[in-house]
Amino acid sequence: MYLDAAKKQEIFSKYGKSNTDTGSPESQIALFSYRIAHLTEHLKANKKDYSTERSLTMLVGKRRRLLNYLKDRDIERYRSIVKELGLRK
Repeated sequence: MYLDAAKKQEIFSKYGKSNTDTGSPESQIALFSYRIAHLTEHLKANKKDYSTERSLTMLVGKRRRLLNYLKDRDIERYRSIVKELGLRK
């Protein structure tokens, strides 16, 4: 499996306040970005997998909503997570 518990802990410890900080917007955005990258690679090889394409679109929307929430609440945290993850906008 591409995303096991150890990988989640690593993402949460890197982008969250601790490795058990699963609720902060930064850690969720980082987790969504990891999943988006994985699904994008899958779709490059499987162009007709439309259910995965829909899942990817929904995941991008979730990440966008979290980024907008963070931008409204704390612009500095928003800027830092966008810079760390290399996201556009």
